[in-house]
Amino acid sequence: MRYDKIPNTLFIKNRANFVAKMQPNTIAILTSNDVKHNNADDVMGFTQNNDLFYLSGIDQEDTILVLYPDAAKEENKAILFVTETNEQIKIWDGEKLSKTQATDISGIERVEWRHDFEKLLQYMAFEADGFYLGHNEHLKRVTKDQETQQDRLIKWCKQKYPLHDYYRAAKITRELRPIKSEQEIDLIQQAADISINGFLRVLQTIKPNIKEYELEAELTYNLVKSGATRHAFKPIVASGRNACALHYNTNDSICKDGDMVLLDFGVCYANYNSDTTRCIPVNGKFSKRQKEVYQAVLFCLKEGSKLLKPGVLPEEYEKKMANIVEQQLINLGLLKASEVAQQNPKNPLYKKYFMHSTAHHLGLDVHDVGLYAKPFAVGNVLTCEPGIYIPEEGVGCRLENDYLITENGNINLTQKMPIEIDEIELLMQKK
Repeated sequence: MRYDKIPNTLFIKNRANFVAKMQPNTIAILTSNDVKHNNADDVMGFTQNNDLFYLSGIDQEDTILVLYPDAAKEENKAILFVTETNEQIKIWDGEKLSKTQATDISGIERVEWRHDFEKLLQYMAFEADGFYLGHNEHLKRVTKDQETQQDRLIKWCKQKYPLHDYYRAAKITRELRPIKSEQEIDLIQQAADISINGFLRVLQTIKPNIKEYELEAELTYNLVKSGATRHAFKPIVASGRNACALHYNTNDSICKDGDMVLLDFGVCYANYNSDTTRCIPVNGKFSKRQKEVYQAVLFCLKEGSKLLKPGVLPEEYEKKMANIVEQQLINLGLLKASEVAQQNPKNPLYKKYFMHSTAHHLGLDVHDVGLYAKPFAVGNVLTCEPGIYIPEEGVGCRLENDYLITENGNINLTQKMPIEIDEIELLMQKK
């Protein structure tokens, strides 16, 4: 693996917290994601199932974790199943994890080969009363129309053990994962630090007539060289009017003199993610209007981030953030105060220029698991990302930082990423 070894104490603690919330005499089975195929004999690469990684630290495909805390035999309380290396795998793909390596990474003493899973599970299954199985329960999940490894395991398990009780593993991990441990915060910080260096490279590279994808290449070079796993998501490098499309990421336009470029990007390091956004002038100098819009969004970020503290309900936070942005839109001359006072509260006028929410959990997923009906809590890591988009002026601006919620408010994990206009212009002039 590219990243530094994570102490297995993290995964040992995560498993202890998980099994403490299981029903008596139940077995939890977590499985890895599929390797996604492209065309012919090519694959897109592998991304581990984050619940499995959270509980084991194993970053390898075709892996299964079985937890049975009430098992009669101590050796059956936690079993990790991994792929056994054979000659064909060794020749074509290189060796997979040995049992000793899997134990070292996960802290699980008993490691078995994947092909023995069904046989060994049967020895325990009829002693248990039920199963916890994993599933993608994210509000915006994209796997709903695709059968996954988890789906196949659910189908197989219910067919083989139809009279057992079934429970949702995701309900437990959704409760545990939003509260980050010190080790997890350190990993997110490492991802954020790589993002900061990537942004500094872009500041030294950008110039009129450069292609958006050339700036994306700087971000990619930096994260690969830094030992990151991948981009947290496909980077958005949107110049001019492109910045008004929230998820624009073709990144194939020319950055024109006089335009501003919006960069929304993140780094995945050891499966933990950062998520940051900055806007910069192509020619190194913000125009008067660009400054006005930028300062308005920066004000929203500074004021809105103060609201990220324990006990605040996400819904109330978003309402207050919307009010802050709404006032800035009035100040910019985009909305009239008299019309805002008479607006339909169910269809507010600010939605024309600001149409998204601004805070989401961050961790093993960029939009990490967590219930938005619950108030923010100590240990949450959240984004703050207000924006103002003016298509008729060809200006789109969004600014985003990552914050750790503490007892006394929050800590900006991306504090070192330049954001003030004077600092950005000065750094761009020094290239």
